Amino acid sequence: MALPMFYRTQLILLFLCISVLTAHAAKTTGISRLGHAIQMGAFSDVKNAERFTAKLQSKGIEAFYFRKDNGVYAVRFGDFPSKGKALAAAKRLVADRMIDSYYIAPPNEVVFSTPKGPGWQKPQPGEIKTPSPSLQPVVPNTAAVKPVPKPAKDKDNKDMGAIAARTAERFVGIPYRWGGDNVVDGMDCSGFVRAVYNLCGLSIPRSSRDQFKAGDLVTKDDLKDGDLVFFGSSADNINHVGIYVGGGKFVHAPRRGEEIRVTAVNENYFEKRFVGARRYF
Repeated sequence: MALPMFYRTQLILLFLCISVLTAHAAKTTGISRLGHAIQMGAFSDVKNAERFTAKLQSKGIEAFYFRKDNGVYAVRFGDFPSKGKALAAAKRLVADRMIDSYYIAPPNEVVFSTPKGPGWQKPQPGEIKTPSPSLQPVVPNTAAVKPVPKPAKDKDNKDMGAIAARTAERFVGIPYRWGGDNVVDGMDCSGFVRAVYNLCGLSIPRSSRDQFKAGDLVTKDDLKDGDLVFFGSSADNINHVGIYVGGGKFVHAPRRGEEIRVTAVNENYFEKRFVGARRYF
């Protein structure tokens, strides 16, 4: 006999949570390549993307949203060991009407591989689709929104740092909230950089303190695109992190609900609190 929808939904959520927690446990001490993920799109209103992300996170599913080149927002979540497991979970969620259309993102994918560089402007109002009245996303044109494949495997890691930096810049101007209203202070900034690296196919620890313990130590004079820069009172008390994008600047989520912005590493406030930097590529 088939299980009622409520119980089927709970089983799906339990499976997703176990997948996330298992993967997270293996990543808290270092860095690893992401598995397959489920991506939804497209929301024309960032607030709708934010609300849906918070809804998934309230169920224990680690999710985040980002803006695509066509100006609409997509939500991505999950870390599955195979495409089959991701596809099965997505189909069950569709059947239970928790999600609508979806795309299975492979582990060897980089969403943004074309550098935009500093000064990239967000799309003009006329380039953005009319907002949907509900939280259900508009069914995307898969030919238009399919992410760009990751470069060849022998691609120099330095290029991946540049891709991470350019990806971070694409968040500039977005009012970002990591985890809705229930997240502790300091998680927005680390959640933001984690989302950027996720879009580059790499998983890094969740908290800024654990992120600081991973990767290779980088001096301030040797900073390169894609490096993470950390701030606080000491290495044991880090409370802020951002992504270095060149020219002495970094992209970060300053406070809850404020827009992602670009700031100089040597700005008085941050210069006094600079603790160190780490490189992951």
